[in-house]
Amino acid sequence: MFADSAKIFIKSGKGGDGHVSFRRELYVPNGGPDGGDGGRGGDIIFQVDEGLNTLSDFRHVRKYVAQNGEEGKKRKCHGADGKDLVIKVPAGTVIKDDETGKVIVDMSGDRKREILLKGGRGGQGNMHYATATMQVPKYAQPGKAGRELWVRLELKVIADVGLVGFPNVGKSTFLSRVTNARPKIANYHFTTLNPVLGVVDMGEGSGFVIADIPGLIEGASEGVGLGHAFLKHIERTKVMIHMVDAASVEGRDPIADIKAINKELEAYNPELMKRPQVIAANKMDAVFQAPGEPDPLERLKNEFEPKGIRVFPISAVSGQGLQELLYFVAELLKTMDSAPIIFEPEFDPDYPDNETLPFSVEKLEDGIYSVEGPRIDKMLGYTNLDSEKGFAFFQKFLKTSGILEELEAQGIQEGDTVKIYQLQFEYYK
Repeated sequence: MFADSAKIFIKSGKGGDGHVSFRRELYVPNGGPDGGDGGRGGDIIFQVDEGLNTLSDFRHVRKYVAQNGEEGKKRKCHGADGKDLVIKVPAGTVIKDDETGKVIVDMSGDRKREILLKGGRGGQGNMHYATATMQVPKYAQPGKAGRELWVRLELKVIADVGLVGFPNVGKSTFLSRVTNARPKIANYHFTTLNPVLGVVDMGEGSGFVIADIPGLIEGASEGVGLGHAFLKHIERTKVMIHMVDAASVEGRDPIADIKAINKELEAYNPELMKRPQVIAANKMDAVFQAPGEPDPLERLKNEFEPKGIRVFPISAVSGQGLQELLYFVAELLKTMDSAPIIFEPEFDPDYPDNETLPFSVEKLEDGIYSVEGPRIDKMLGYTNLDSEKGFAFFQKFLKTSGILEELEAQGIQEGDTVKIYQLQFEYYK
């Protein structure tokens, strides 16, 4: 069975604790502090492995934890850093936060290696805490905890063209004729169990990648059959080829089939309906038109070509019409952006948010306001306000959390002071 989705737990390493020790040497009765710093915890890193094409390895191992940093040592020695943990995934893997479903990173295009969770910083040893008034500090800083997260991996194949159609319309035969793919071909009334990728060689170094997208049957968008599992694979495709049985060998109506699949695509993701579509009317060599019956090819053209969807009569078995179809698709792709469709990040593990935690806004006196609460505590715990990225996140947090709105409701004016625990800011609109 093709594995295209997996839920795993990841955790970066904890930073090593700083060490408490004092210099002890012969003839040096009152040596000072010499406790070293703890090592940095290992990072969780995702890396593309071109040799992988499924997520099946993640069925058996679901917990990935990087190594912790070592504790600091005597004589000002630094603890060893924890080893990073590199998790290898196929190209096209989208990593999402499991709780929210938001995209963290799409391992496609130039994104071959991404640090998802950074290890905790090592704590400082007691050698850093000696002062004129405290010459024997017995305190060292503990290492910072590692970050942990449940993530969902989803493999969305990277192909220029998606081949869709009901089972047994000839998609596998078509793919075997026009690409280097070798799918199993038989008279299956169920569906292929995994997406099949093939490269169409148009000569002179040009060509495109086509994927047979399985499981698209009525109810697929609602999880019927395998459809819901495989619909995600069509999200990257730029052009869709609808393949239908124009001869109605099994009594199916090709027009009704196309409308049914488009309904499933739209229900799954309305953006898919904006992609160009082409219809491949297959099995034309088997068409039998009784006297007085409408021509099935003309029916398809009359229904869809006024909507801008070209219809090509083909026979995947004999090769009839395949060149015309492929050259049309190749020319269509030339008018489109050649870069692969990549899903933009929606969630930053370094700066998560918990909208359920409360906060309070209080006017202390004229011109001074206080903002406190568990939600503020959590935000300050993972935000580095000294960095540009951290301060930008802090400003966005104040706006999106409703804190600025509440301050304005209480009458704050430009130049007034906002106190957030030990921090103070001037308010400017």
